[in-house]
Amino acid sequence: MEQFMAVLNAAWQILLAGILFGAGLPALFAFGIRALAWGTGGEAEEHAVGEEKKPHLAGRLVAYAAFAFVMLGMLAGIGFIAAHGLGIAITFDGIMPVFTKK
Repeated sequence: MEQFMAVLNAAWQILLAGILFGAGLPALFAFGIRALAWGTGGEAEEHAVGEEKKPHLAGRLVAYAAFAFVMLGMLAGIGFIAAHGLGIAITFDGIMPVFTKK
């Protein structure tokens, strides 16, 4: 029974990482594109004929924050892969990752 619980524990962690990085980051990027279109006054919202399209600062700020989060996720993934190839272990004891020799 102990092995079964260990397998279930590992399975939900893999599922969570797959959902987060496999669908979460692309969805966040798409949300950033939509927010950027709204922030620049693009065609993300409906306008009456002849009405001027106004840019929105909040849309651009949300878009840049989403893009920064996506970039951090990508850099973390690349760093994780590169560190394991170089024989370095990564632990997340707090907010910042800690790199130690294996």
